[in-house]
Amino acid sequence: MNNQPSSKKFLAWFNPLGRQPGSWAFILSRITALGLTFYLFLHLVVLGRLAQGPQAYQEFLALAESPIVKLGELAVIAAVIYHGLNGIRIILTSFGIGVAHQQRLFYASVALALAGTVFFGIRLFGG
Repeated sequence: MNNQPSSKKFLAWFNPLGRQPGSWAFILSRITALGLTFYLFLHLVVLGRLAQGPQAYQEFLALAESPIVKLGELAVIAAVIYHGLNGIRIILTSFGIGVAHQQRLFYASVALALAGTVFFGIRLFGG
């Protein structure tokens, strides 16, 4: 068995095709964790920029109103909601609660994450 790292193996790590819902949950959890980690570093860079004074703060406020930044904020909200709900699902099943209903819990967490994302999207873009 070839256990050497390769780009093909790395990409297969994220490939949900032909997998069970539990694998989808795990892959989505990986992706949201990586996205939230990236956001944390980006957030720290922005905070450092804001510490440069009122001019930098005004530039940030202008940038924050752009649709691209708002879409990014919505992606962060979606990732936080899904990642948190999936974490709760994992905790429950780790304690033996709802083990027989893992698939339904996954679908419920996705549905709640979508509903929450739509709610915040309406608030963010609609008014």
